[in-house]
Amino acid sequence: MTKTILITGTSSGLGKATARFFAHKGWNVVATMRRPEKEQQLVQLPNVLVTRLDVQERMSIATAIEATIARFGRIDALINNAGFGLFGLFEATPSEKIAEQFNINVFGVMNVTRAILPHFRQNKGGLILNISSGGGVFTLPMLSLYCASKFALEGFVEALSYELASQNIVVKLIEPGGIANTKFEQRSGTEAVQNATIPDYDHFVAHTNAVFESLREVRLSTEEDVAKAIYQAATDGTDRLRYVATEDIKPMVKARRETSEDKYIAFMQARFGNKMYPKYAV
Repeated sequence: MTKTILITGTSSGLGKATARFFAHKGWNVVATMRRPEKEQQLVQLPNVLVTRLDVQERMSIATAIEATIARFGRIDALINNAGFGLFGLFEATPSEKIAEQFNINVFGVMNVTRAILPHFRQNKGGLILNISSGGGVFTLPMLSLYCASKFALEGFVEALSYELASQNIVVKLIEPGGIANTKFEQRSGTEAVQNATIPDYDHFVAHTNAVFESLREVRLSTEEDVAKAIYQAATDGTDRLRYVATEDIKPMVKARRETSEDKYIAFMQARFGNKMYPKYAV
């Protein structure tokens, strides 16, 4: 029997690449987005339903689930992909943008997950894959709010996995790092430009931006590579919780998870430059 997967945030980037990958593997794919009327590529695929879903609107979530069941009969898997990243100084970020970061990256995942659980319980099983980030394992300067949202996601999903195992529902986390040629960073950059500037941080911001630019130059993974990793997680038949999806973050993930706190902090300071953290007399 052909399996059906519902994916949030498929208008561009990783979400669209993942929708294409699953469709090419023979799955029925429900590609959801806030403005489906603008989509021109996914609608050309015969086994893809493009429909509206805004993770902040519970009625649109329910409608998308109903449309999926009406078209394909059932849902076997969900990918919580919709999200974005705030880049910039915490002090300069408006409160409404902080709320939006959590409303989409955390509460949006909860909204979609809660809505689909009755269907999975009725089916006596299901699979939920949640797109996290290296920023949900380790933290980076200028990404404090994004990291906070992904740390919250990681904690929620890990705890939820214990609950849902009792219902034969498998829950997983996918942790990608930097992806070449993605619109994710374009939005992050736009968000940062809209924030106020604070001159006291100018030296710090310039140094940090230079570090990030050097990291961008060595990115090798593409959206298609991560889509392949997501597919492997969906089809490996295990209840494994976490998957690191790109090579670039593996050293930092290893340092965070397999070394002492002191060694980890020293590793990160060395990687990003000790001058990033000037010492102040107290």
